Amino acid sequence: MQPDDHSYRKHDSPYTVSSRQRCPQARGLERVAPLVSTVEETPDPITTTIKGTIPTWINGSFLRNGPGKFEFGEDRYTHWFDGMAMMHRFHICEGNVTYSSRFLRSDSYVQNTERNRIVVSEFGTLAMPDPCKNIFARFFSRFTVPKSTDNAMVNFVKYKGDYYVSTETNYMRRVDPQSLETKEKVDWTQYVAVNAATAHPHYDRDGATYNMGNSYGTSGFFYNIIRVPPPEENAAKEDSADLNGAQVICSIQASESRKPSYYHSFVMSENYIVFVEQPIKLDLLKFMLYRIAGKSFHKIMTWDPTYETIFHLVNRHTGKRSEVKYRTAPMFTLHQINAFEDNGFLVMDMCCGDDGEIIADFTLENLRRDSGEEMDKFYNSLCRNLPRRYVLPLSVDEETPLDQNLVTPPNYKATAKKTNPGEVYMTHEELHNDELLQYGGLEFPQINYDQYNGRPYRYFYACGFGHVFGDSLLKMDVHTKELKVWRYPGLFPSEPVFVASPRATEEDDGVVLSVIITPREEKSTFLLVLDAKTFTELGRAEVPVNIPYGTHGVFNGMG
Repeated sequence: MQPDDHSYRKHDSPYTVSSRQRCPQARGLERVAPLVSTVEETPDPITTTIKGTIPTWINGSFLRNGPGKFEFGEDRYTHWFDGMAMMHRFHICEGNVTYSSRFLRSDSYVQNTERNRIVVSEFGTLAMPDPCKNIFARFFSRFTVPKSTDNAMVNFVKYKGDYYVSTETNYMRRVDPQSLETKEKVDWTQYVAVNAATAHPHYDRDGATYNMGNSYGTSGFFYNIIRVPPPEENAAKEDSADLNGAQVICSIQASESRKPSYYHSFVMSENYIVFVEQPIKLDLLKFMLYRIAGKSFHKIMTWDPTYETIFHLVNRHTGKRSEVKYRTAPMFTLHQINAFEDNGFLVMDMCCGDDGEIIADFTLENLRRDSGEEMDKFYNSLCRNLPRRYVLPLSVDEETPLDQNLVTPPNYKATAKKTNPGEVYMTHEELHNDELLQYGGLEFPQINYDQYNGRPYRYFYACGFGHVFGDSLLKMDVHTKELKVWRYPGLFPSEPVFVASPRATEEDDGVVLSVIITPREEKSTFLLVLDAKTFTELGRAEVPVNIPYGTHGVFNGMG
């Protein structure tokens, strides 16, 4: 690596105060331990109590995923991401709602259940050797490479019309979206040369699915863009996983092979994919030794702001990568909001923070702190993620002048300057006003994906984070930066999912669905239905069960 190839260099920037410092400090936060406690599954659908009105045009299932079991026997998981995957289904039809849930019957879940202890390592919990083995067998078991978990607790995803639940390893599980039955385990490595893939694929309008996965070997570490083709028309549909035709369309070599970047998602517009190489680093030497050292996977991840962030631009149709490196200051991102092209520019909207320590902080010990000072201290130490807009000039060549702002449209405040041949340095536009700060920033962004993904858009929906978990629902107008808010003390909403009205004529014609849970009262969960345009409540479906705080979900429309 050249001495200055990936090193951090200060540039003029108006953003000198971190996102955490700009948001108010919390005082007197309540305890949320019940939101990260083991619950029972509800395999047979149960009726709910409707308050208000559920629009009769909503016809389908709201599917959610997330951790739901945090111990086996005397063994306890240490990190929120380790909990066993639990799938939830709210089936909505003719104004009525039923609820069901099932634990994913992953190999991890089944093996742990059979032995009544944790036998498969997860993100933050290392499985200990079998106490029944003799001391020599237990010692040498430390030197075996642990298998990846198939505890797919992050998201529901679709490939060729089939639903899968996914995490960030090489394994997914196909599932039945009606019964929540667990089907076969699918190994990415059997279809394409990657050893992991994200739980946040993108879908184009032809039915193809795009994702990103890692690969590494003697030639280095690579970030790979994967394309899974649409299902074949008129092909006989078998009840089995089908990733045939998957291919890597572009491989991007890590700027530093022994310290590649962690990523949770990526950016896609109609013609481009952007991979964000950020300063959350994975130490591969530690990765090889972490089991011998008795450390869990999250211990190999470090936030290193001595590195800049690099945007790698790839043509989605040809797989050709731009020779231009687009750089910006160190930042942390989990989720993109949307991206679109505008007269020679690629506009990228993302939830970003200035501190990437947040992932390792979500231990169950931290999340189960007592109310008041202990919880306040933990929350106030966390990064706050805020919406940002970056604008990439797509035509940069030898003739492009140095040190001039290339973002010429007056409606964008972001900047991009060519600083060296083949290199552009960027600053962002804040996609919010100060009102958002009082809600603790935002995360889990969602848009009217089917109609506006990769296209110019106006609205997105998200959770506001005035607590360690989302405690409000927000609607943001990216044109005016105005907010609409749904927030009530003690209520914690899930990621909002937009469902368009069947006769929609405007972007926000439809509803927003979110599961609301509370630590204050047992079995007080409800599915909230908001009018997406006015952001006012239309109705709720009350469920007499406990549901833990989850991760992501989708709406599966039914005719």
